[in-house]
Amino acid sequence: MNNKFPKVIAIAAVSGGGKTTIATGLKTKLDQSEVLSFDAYDFEGPDDMIEWIENGCTPDEWNLTPLIRDIKKLLDEPLDYIILDFPFAYLHNETRDFIDYAVFIDTPLDIALARRIIRDYQNRSSKEILADLENYMLRGKSGYISMLNSVKPNSDLIVDGTLPKSKIVNNIIANIKT
Repeated sequence: MNNKFPKVIAIAAVSGGGKTTIATGLKTKLDQSEVLSFDAYDFEGPDDMIEWIENGCTPDEWNLTPLIRDIKKLLDEPLDYIILDFPFAYLHNETRDFIDYAVFIDTPLDIALARRIIRDYQNRSSKEILADLENYMLRGKSGYISMLNSVKPNSDLIVDGTLPKSKIVNNIIANIKT
């Protein structure tokens, strides 16, 4: 077993806010690092995301056992950093104690929505895009706002999501090394 544990850095943002891009950028700049991405898992969680959002977006409603198992495995590896592409920062009770530093990428909601549409709808019809936009306006936006009101203030560092990727990555590295 390692005498020195890796530092666990959680990168949070709204959907389309840049979590994966920044986590990947950090991995390329930080030697001896690994990334675990929330989206790579098939977690047991709320069946209806909109209902979950409307009921307060409680992170503990997600069973994150597979992620926790993988964090524990990596803690025994000869790593300096474990980077979590993870939406909840410190708010999930079972993952909180593993996280050493939480970053929130503060991306304006219009930019995050545009990125999500570009990412998720490249091969979809305009009708599907319009339906998603209508759903966002009617119900989904409240989830984004909930994150801004809960995850953002529970983070150690808030970075401007409109900055270039390299500046965001360098800002995070400067802060975690102090």
